[in-house]
Amino acid sequence: MIATKQEAASCTPSVSRAQRLAAEAAEAADVRRWRTHPDVVALRIERVRAQVDRLCWAGIILGLAFTAANVQWFAAAGSEFGSLPWLTAWLLDPTVCLVLLAILRAEQVTSQYQVRTGRWVRAAKWLTLAATYVMNTWSSWAAGSPAGVVLHSVPPMVVFVAAEAVTDLRDKLTDAVQVALVNTAKPADVHELATADRERPARRLFADYLADARLAWKPEVKVTPAWVREVTGCSRGLSSRLAAELSAEVAEEVRHGS
Repeated sequence: MIATKQEAASCTPSVSRAQRLAAEAAEAADVRRWRTHPDVVALRIERVRAQVDRLCWAGIILGLAFTAANVQWFAAAGSEFGSLPWLTAWLLDPTVCLVLLAILRAEQVTSQYQVRTGRWVRAAKWLTLAATYVMNTWSSWAAGSPAGVVLHSVPPMVVFVAAEAVTDLRDKLTDAVQVALVNTAKPADVHELATADRERPARRLFADYLADARLAWKPEVKVTPAWVREVTGCSRGLSSRLAAELSAEVAEEVRHGS
């Protein structure tokens, strides 16, 4: 009897510790389950997206504000302070910048839903950025001042890179939400996901785009991201990967064929 009581007393602490560990494990599993829940992931990514947008927009607007003074000085061409040509010169940079900001604002929405914009949109964006760069650096190039060229090149180039990068970042953030949804889908959710897929356009995978590119490729075609986007309709962020994969396959076929 004494031995039995001693054994029971010695087992009690270990049972309590096991229960505590089990409770902590259950709590950790519950926290992990909610952290990886698609809705929670989407909420966290949307917060990050908002921060990215605010920071990029702040940098773009500051860069364009810096260029406004340079463009005004370039357009005024030594006109007298306060004269009509001097005042009119202030309209040139806002004319270009407002078009650029309108395009970037539209891409802020289209990239979130991974809707591909047309060639004219990209042409307009590049034209406005190129015009801003030329007007900012022309005087420095004409004067042969390397320091002036560098100084006046940095803000337009930062604006250009930010305008291109922020679109890809939004595209990748949307991909992150979709990956979270796919990774956490349970067999019981398959019917619900299938019903939702019937109600909205199905999301295409990398392999689907690659298969379309294979079918469209011909020996005389040079595989480029632009060509891949044209034949598959994929996003710009995905077209580079598709072009690299298809180019590798084509090179492998050429090696085996030779």
